[in-house]
Amino acid sequence: MKIKILHPSCNLDTVRDGRGGIFTWLPEDNIVEFNVLYFQPGKTRGHHYHPEFNEYFLVVEGSGVMVTRDSEDSPEELIHMSRGSCVRTPIGISHTFYAVTAVTAVAMLSKRWDDCEKPIVRVEFLQGKEAPSVE
Repeated sequence: MKIKILHPSCNLDTVRDGRGGIFTWLPEDNIVEFNVLYFQPGKTRGHHYHPEFNEYFLVVEGSGVMVTRDSEDSPEELIHMSRGSCVRTPIGISHTFYAVTAVTAVAMLSKRWDDCEKPIVRVEFLQGKEAPSVE
């Protein structure tokens, strides 16, 4: 399994009536916790995987790059993310997020963090030589 990009649907009547728009994502998992994350430009958060839950990551402001890598010998894969981009990261998939600009995002989890025996496992092979990471 890989990180999956989620595409929202939109009832066009919500745009045509001139008030804005309502965009809808349909997660595959029950969401039991969500967190607001703030990133400074050039900083990263991640270098890990989650052994007990799937994570949805929705950018609400700014832009950055979600990076995944299966192992030290495999190539990095990236997904450019900006406002309205949403991805699903399955259990066991290593990932990190690099902020290009200031970013506000919402992380939504399929299991409560505090109910996990080990919510994250660090992986050093995603740690690049770019900007220092923040945890």
